[in-house]
Amino acid sequence: MRRLFFAILLLITLTATAQPSARPQFGERPKLVVGIVVDQMRWDYLSRYYTKFGNDGFRRMIDKGYSFDNCLINYLPTVTAIGHTSVYTGTTPAFHGICGNTFYIDGYKTYCCADSTVAPVGSDNRWSGCMSPKNLLATTIGDQLRLHTDFRSKVIGVSYKDRASILPAGHSANAAYWLDTKNRQFITSTYYMQELPQWVKDFNKELAKNPEFKKVGKDVGLYPLTGKITTDMAIATLKGEQLGKGDDTDMLCVSYSQTDVIGHKWGTRGEHTDEAYLELDKDIARLFQALDAEVGKGNYIAFLTADHGAAHNYQFMQNHKLSAGKWRSAHVKSELEQYLMNKLHNQMPLVQGISDYRIFLDRRMIAKEGLELQRVKDFAVEFLRQYPNISFVVDYEQAQNAPVPQMLRERILCGYNFHRSGDIIVCPEPGYYEYADWSSPVGTTHGEWNPYDAHIPLLFYGWKVPHGASSAEVHITDIAPTICLLLHIQQPNACIGDALQFIDN
Repeated sequence: MRRLFFAILLLITLTATAQPSARPQFGERPKLVVGIVVDQMRWDYLSRYYTKFGNDGFRRMIDKGYSFDNCLINYLPTVTAIGHTSVYTGTTPAFHGICGNTFYIDGYKTYCCADSTVAPVGSDNRWSGCMSPKNLLATTIGDQLRLHTDFRSKVIGVSYKDRASILPAGHSANAAYWLDTKNRQFITSTYYMQELPQWVKDFNKELAKNPEFKKVGKDVGLYPLTGKITTDMAIATLKGEQLGKGDDTDMLCVSYSQTDVIGHKWGTRGEHTDEAYLELDKDIARLFQALDAEVGKGNYIAFLTADHGAAHNYQFMQNHKLSAGKWRSAHVKSELEQYLMNKLHNQMPLVQGISDYRIFLDRRMIAKEGLELQRVKDFAVEFLRQYPNISFVVDYEQAQNAPVPQMLRERILCGYNFHRSGDIIVCPEPGYYEYADWSSPVGTTHGEWNPYDAHIPLLFYGWKVPHGASSAEVHITDIAPTICLLLHIQQPNACIGDALQFIDN
């Protein structure tokens, strides 16, 4: 009986100290929501650099906020535009339609944010300025916030990359600003406004005087300086738009992209990557200090995550007797086209392109050649299954019954949009990744289901967030419904994620 008594007492004690944190009451909201996405940040970077971080950047979020340590991406492929979109829509390419940085819409190659109906604002560079969220099919957190407040809330995106600013901010955003490296200015498009606000013009004037920026020019993405410039712009946005100072909750979406450019160039190890994350830590600290001063501690909630991770460089892995290697889609394309010609006797190539491990067949040419689409796909799958270092090959339309693990099947289906994702997806063996002619021999890339690409950080800090951590499996699509629940607003209109619970430790 004594043992039973103490067992019950222990259970009561543990239950009392591990209760869900108090949820906000209806009508309670923070002044500002700040979303931070770090491009190509692996989850294990949090522990790799923890002792080198200062106290007010990443460690403020870890030591005083809440960490979901097993956050996974639940779709394929794991690439930038999809990641940023999924964070803020709470859904996957099957529903939000952003199926890559570049993809095909009904056979036509399309950049995710390209929009020929708009013009650049703040630049004459049409290549970098004709952008909008028109290809995004779902709403975002910001769209729902604007709807809930009858569009009184302000929602603004800031990033080095256009897609990392536009897609998080959503359709109804007040603005999205990105860096035009040709003119060394932050710009937007006529989708949002006809002229830059005066505070942006003033900021750009000062930016043009920056001697470091002048020196690195269009290659600024290869330097941690990009993080500093992005942070400066985020703080200028905070002040220029008076975010968090109105009667309604505002939202600022900040995406750091230099980490991705540096990773592609120099990989996951070495002085360049180390410098990038230690400098980023200082930039995030500066952002928090500005938020404390402008909005006030306890008046804002921030989350930090990544759009994807990255594989270790294949040569680095081989040097340490670990399995890894190249997968060259250009070679695969030419060999597959020849194989189909030998089998089907067609006169013209039938493969439109290979992107992010997906094969896009040329359906118009297949019809013109008088061939049956399914027969072409069957031969393509037959060839690809014989190709070296491939674990699985899946015909999208047959994915439900494909002989692949259930987990992988679900990620393939979540990433599949009938009009935009192509016909076949391949999964290379662990450690093997896309290597193009322009790839850096010491760099890396991403795009696959494996933990190195799909396991990402997820930190919350600030208003109503207790200190703690969870090892439960959660997903990138859970971020949006969590923020919406805290704000007591409706989830984005294609949201499939689950709202997360913070458990007090």
